[in-house]
Amino acid sequence: MTTPRRGDPRTPFLLAAAVWTVLVAAAVAALPLALAGRLPDPMATHWGASGASDGAMPIAAAAVRPACMWVVFALVSLGLAMRRRALHRAIVRAWTAAALAWCGVFFLGLQVVTVTANLGGARWQDASPVAWWIVPVVLAAFAAGLLARALARRGPDERPPAPAARGDIALPPGRRTVWVSSVSAPLGLWLGIAALVAAVSLAAATLTGLSPTPWATAVVLAVVGLAGLALSTVSVKAGPEGLRVSFGPLRWPSRHVPLDRIERAWVEDRRPADVGGWGFRGLPGMATIMIRGGECLVVRYTSGGQLGISVDDAATGAALLNALVSAPRP
Repeated sequence: MTTPRRGDPRTPFLLAAAVWTVLVAAAVAALPLALAGRLPDPMATHWGASGASDGAMPIAAAAVRPACMWVVFALVSLGLAMRRRALHRAIVRAWTAAALAWCGVFFLGLQVVTVTANLGGARWQDASPVAWWIVPVVLAAFAAGLLARALARRGPDERPPAPAARGDIALPPGRRTVWVSSVSAPLGLWLGIAALVAAVSLAAATLTGLSPTPWATAVVLAVVGLAGLALSTVSVKAGPEGLRVSFGPLRWPSRHVPLDRIERAWVEDRRPADVGGWGFRGLPGMATIMIRGGECLVVRYTSGGQLGISVDDAATGAALLNALVSAPRP
């Protein structure tokens, strides 16, 4: 059953996101320009491992560059969230709002730190060290992200259709029958988010010169964070087109198995110890997507391979797939 909609939630969400994007960009750009009379020109924008400033740029460039970086991030985030009517889901709006709030406060905080370090100096070399100033900036960004996530979850939520009942499934002629289910691991989700936040923080701090951390550290954290997010939530859809397995809170990336490649489906009880741990275990053709122990939907390909997915209500999904496979093809 689909939750009744009380108006399109995209319009107020996009309006609020646009206003937030413009306000943050304006504040980031205006701060050094408004205090230009008390700043050296050029101003320090990079600090080395010793804590001393070792790079600078004109005040105008220091105002425009971070503002442009923020706008690009906001547009990309909104573009990803608008794929396939995703903004109709409360969870997508919540995480998009959290990302925009976190990153906006982070960019603004970095600009405040940079300007404050340069304030009153005659030369950019006189800028104050900023090594520990990044900590309150990250904490403030976290708080803003959590608040935005809580607020954005309000409003209508267009949920996927409820799964069919258990047991033998009869396919009504002329009607399209679909089963949707999902499972998530909250701990993996939060660990993935934490790794991504750390990666973005290190990358931004390194780019702006507030941290001497090598880029490789940020890249490794980003890869770990993306993998954690992808394997923290799995959504499975079975229908006339076959089986689609989607990963992550935004249900991307996804894998599609056409119906003509499926021989049959069934349910097995599998535990992490049975398949070698959590996450994507095994090799293509004989793999299990293990998010939580318990019942798994297992699909055998016509080529002989198998795919197991730990998902709720696996029996209904298996019954529907078997009914669709055995049904006469048009």
